[in-house]
Amino acid sequence: MSETHLEKALIGGGCFWCTEAIFTGLRGVKSAQPGYAGGRRENPSYEQVCSGATGHAEVVEVLFDPQEISFADVLRVFYTTHDPTQLNRQGNDVGTQYRSVIFALDPAQDVIAREVTQEIADSGIWPAPIVTEIAGPAVFWEAEEKHHDYFARNPETAYCSAVVAPKVAKARKIYRDRLKA
Repeated sequence: MSETHLEKALIGGGCFWCTEAIFTGLRGVKSAQPGYAGGRRENPSYEQVCSGATGHAEVVEVLFDPQEISFADVLRVFYTTHDPTQLNRQGNDVGTQYRSVIFALDPAQDVIAREVTQEIADSGIWPAPIVTEIAGPAVFWEAEEKHHDYFARNPETAYCSAVVAPKVAKARKIYRDRLKA
C-alpha cells in the first residue's frame, strides 16, 4: 500500500471505540484513529467532548487505500455497523458528541456521501429515516493515547463486552470477505 495513494475518511458513528475497532480489521484500511471533529474548541480533551459543550463529535479518521476499498464502501460499512437513524445518540450514549456524521473532506466525497446515504435509505435496511449529518471538512483532533486500540486492549470491560464486541462481531460476519488476513 503506497502512502501516496491513500485517502482519508472522517466519520462519526457514536462511540469511537466501536468505529475504530470495526475499521481497523478491514483490508485496505491502513489506520483508524479515534478523535474529535466538528466543534468549536481547539485540541479538546475527552472529558470536554463528553460534556457536550464543545460541539465536537467522537470520530474516526480512516486512512485507506482506494484501490482496495473505495470511499463509498467505507461509508457502506459505516452505515451498516451503527444506527444512523438515532439523532445525537447511539444506544445509551446520548448527546451531540455521539451523532452520526460524515465530514466530507472535498466536493467529491460530499457527492459520494449523499449518493451512498440515499442508497442505504432506499435499501430499507433501517426502519426509520437516516439522520446522519453530512458536513463539510472539519479539523481532526486526535484523541488521547488511552483511547487508541481501546477495544483491543480492554475487551473484558463492561462497555466493550456489552456494546463494542457485538458491533465488531456483526461487522466481521457481514464483511468477512473484506477482513485482513
